[in-house]
Amino acid sequence: MPFSTYITWTPLTAITALLDIAILAFIIYKLMLLISGTRAVPLIRGVAVILAVFVFSGKRLFDLRAINWLLGSFQTAIIVALVLLFQPELRRALEQIGRGQIFAIARSSLAASDIVYIIDEITEAVVSCAKTKTGALVVLERDTGLSDYIETGVLLDSAVTREILLNIFVDGTPLHDGAVIIRGDRVAAAACFLPLTDNPYLSTSLGTRHRAGIGITEVSDAICLIVSEETGTISLASDGKLVRALDEKQLRERLAVILSSAGQAKLFKGREVGKRA
Repeated sequence: MPFSTYITWTPLTAITALLDIAILAFIIYKLMLLISGTRAVPLIRGVAVILAVFVFSGKRLFDLRAINWLLGSFQTAIIVALVLLFQPELRRALEQIGRGQIFAIARSSLAASDIVYIIDEITEAVVSCAKTKTGALVVLERDTGLSDYIETGVLLDSAVTREILLNIFVDGTPLHDGAVIIRGDRVAAAACFLPLTDNPYLSTSLGTRHRAGIGITEVSDAICLIVSEETGTISLASDGKLVRALDEKQLRERLAVILSSAGQAKLFKGREVGKRA
């Protein structure tokens, strides 16, 4: 008997069905965005092949009993293997859900003027490093806590200033090798170790510094600024993606957009970012 015969269709039922489809479509769309450009794409293709073989080996089609029995016997093992294989993507998805408005935690108590000041100091330091081809790795903590990575470095808890950042990254100094992590308006730590990305689609020209910068943004919602010591190129990593060859103006604008909230939009529109008060 058709499934539709069990349902009494009313306007409310139709609205509920449309809402159900819309939510499902939105979830699928978000999942596609989440895995785009990651190693999950070829893995999903492999999973699709296994599912296709399982379906076609069933009794209703080709009745390939041996293959169907083999795949059926390892169903639990396959599910566990998939969870392990997709662990980075699943973690990232859960973190993005946790960053939603329903579960949101206040990001920062900093005033808008303080955020502008921090953007100025960081940008000036990064641009100075780029001019002298001094390698730099600066991480800005957001909603996701980075305490685990802060503890791998040297704790500083100092003000965010251009001079401090430049001194940290001077080649040969004790703290230059590693990342600086900024929490709020303080330099929390320097010489921190970051997780490296294992994205197979990245250019082979990207070194450890860039891969670490991308890696931290894959496991958190942090922003990472990278200066190449070979070319002096400034890059910005966010959500596992890298934007390269930024100039000073582009860097300020991107940081202003990412770090400013809707309530601070007037300040950024009414003031030229980069001019100290």
